Amino acid sequence: MIDPDLAAEIIRLALDRGATDAECTLAEGEEFSAVVRMRSLEKLKDAGSRAAGLRVLLAKRVGSSYTSDLSAEGIRKLVESALDLASISTEDPHAGLPEPSELGALAGDLQLFSPDISGIDTDSRIELARQTEEAAFNADPRITNSEGASFDAYTGERVFANSRGFLGSYRVSSCSLSTTPVAREGDSMERDFWYSSSRSYAGLETPDAIGRRAAERTVRRLGARKVATQKVPVVFDPLTARSLVGNIFDAVQGDAIYRGASFLAGKLGERIASENVTIIDDATLPGLFGTSPFDDEGVPSRRTVVIDRGLLSSYLLNCYTARKLGSKTTGNASRGITGNTGVGHGNLYLEKGRQTPEEIIRNIRQGLYVTELIGSGVNIVTGDYSRGAAGLWIENGEFAYPVSEITIASTLQQMLGQMESIGSDLEFRGSIAAPTLVIREMTVGGQ
Repeated sequence: MIDPDLAAEIIRLALDRGATDAECTLAEGEEFSAVVRMRSLEKLKDAGSRAAGLRVLLAKRVGSSYTSDLSAEGIRKLVESALDLASISTEDPHAGLPEPSELGALAGDLQLFSPDISGIDTDSRIELARQTEEAAFNADPRITNSEGASFDAYTGERVFANSRGFLGSYRVSSCSLSTTPVAREGDSMERDFWYSSSRSYAGLETPDAIGRRAAERTVRRLGARKVATQKVPVVFDPLTARSLVGNIFDAVQGDAIYRGASFLAGKLGERIASENVTIIDDATLPGLFGTSPFDDEGVPSRRTVVIDRGLLSSYLLNCYTARKLGSKTTGNASRGITGNTGVGHGNLYLEKGRQTPEEIIRNIRQGLYVTELIGSGVNIVTGDYSRGAAGLWIENGEFAYPVSEITIASTLQQMLGQMESIGSDLEFRGSIAAPTLVIREMTVGGQ
């Protein structure tokens, strides 16, 4: 484990050498990955890392450096390097640390670390991946190949300190299990996947459940066809719906707003979506992947309502972007081991509705159910949206046949305004989540 006093000592050294302010991040972690393909071990990774990052200010000039050498000499060079860079940098009037009154951390156990992951030996981890792939093979005879199955795990610790008196640390753990089977029937060959992830090993779905779900998702894509170009309702499943929430994050994060590089710049307080839409950023939810006791500037994590029943109620800001916009931080500072902070999210999600996915499908006379998005044709500046897609065609409230090699197009403005149904199936499989949702009309480009 990292000694938190080391971060405080690095801050002291920086101040002694002339820094007017400083902040230090220490990170230590162990990363594991085992990939099995066609029942044989294909890749094995077991690695550890330890590093320190320092950011210093000389009035309004900023410099950053990092090192993996935590010896006394390594720390000395770290401090000197950061100060040297600051001395030749350009002044930035908005640079600075949070005010002391803004600093702090959430109290209590946020369930970010579980020791049960470390209790699984290497052979058992490989076997979990093998069992997951095998379950997919056994689920359907049309599963004839595989792009592999993997077990991944991480345990680590993060320490942060600054010259305004903040010192905090927390431990994290995570693991995941996944597989990507390939199915063949006649001339049709398709692939799909399924996975489970958790802060603890006990929270993972079983290899059998993951393998069977991956197989089901794969074989239902066999025999996919194109459809005629038309305007129809489009249903996003939870895995694809969360990408829309990610697009909204890109449009509300402070860097895009102060640069005017977002279609939501200047829209605070305005109606930008249907009344069905509430999007929340909450880094306080115990056990989830976007949770932490404080952000990467030492500001306590919090719950922020971004869109409240269709009204844009908040941007997501760190201290720098808040100063640029004449506002206050929302506790969304994010960075790696060093450098200036960016803006990140906690657990960002679209609030669930009341309809089940089955009820939503039954209400669609004709439309597209999207299970995969391809490409990155989303323009956050203009809101233009066009992406490749695959999924299932809906006829009279039922899945009729699989479709592929199509595009879906609209604008994010129209999509937000036309979210007419939102499902009850909200589930966190990462730090961004959304339930099934329906856009009333999009252009589906096919034949």
